[in-house]
Amino acid sequence: MPIPEFIVELRKKIGTDPLWLPGVKAVVLRDTAHDPGESKVPEVLLVQRADNGKWTLPAGILEPGEEPAVGCTREVLEETGIEARVTRLAGIATTDPMVYPNGDRAQYLDIIFGLEYVSGEAHVADDENLNVQWCAVDALPEDCPPKHRRAIEWALDKSPAPKFVI
Repeated sequence: MPIPEFIVELRKKIGTDPLWLPGVKAVVLRDTAHDPGESKVPEVLLVQRADNGKWTLPAGILEPGEEPAVGCTREVLEETGIEARVTRLAGIATTDPMVYPNGDRAQYLDIIFGLEYVSGEAHVADDENLNVQWCAVDALPEDCPPKHRRAIEWALDKSPAPKFVI
């Protein structure tokens, strides 16, 4: 999905000045074990971003008034064609400040959800990504950013409380 219309309108007023925005990050996991007793190494859904070529988790900006979990599942479907169900709030953090190729600057309140795969074949479903793939959580691409790796760790942690940085 292109830049949300409300951001386009804001940018007309503020240019490329920094924006502080609510965002969601989706850690979609699926089990790879097929036989009872087989070792389970979960896979995580990753996208290869068109703007920088890095492998990341599906993520996006919440629309005004949108519930975070709803926005998270929307972003996954829009970017990857995968239907997923939110199972837990994994954590809340901030992203690093970003500068986009057009000069826009933003930083996000990052609401990180753990999701389980429901259905669909992973494919590029928008113009924001070059590729989509399932990847074993113990074999992430080298260019997967540290805060995305941390989000995966948080989603895999079975403790009931969400994680945050203090």
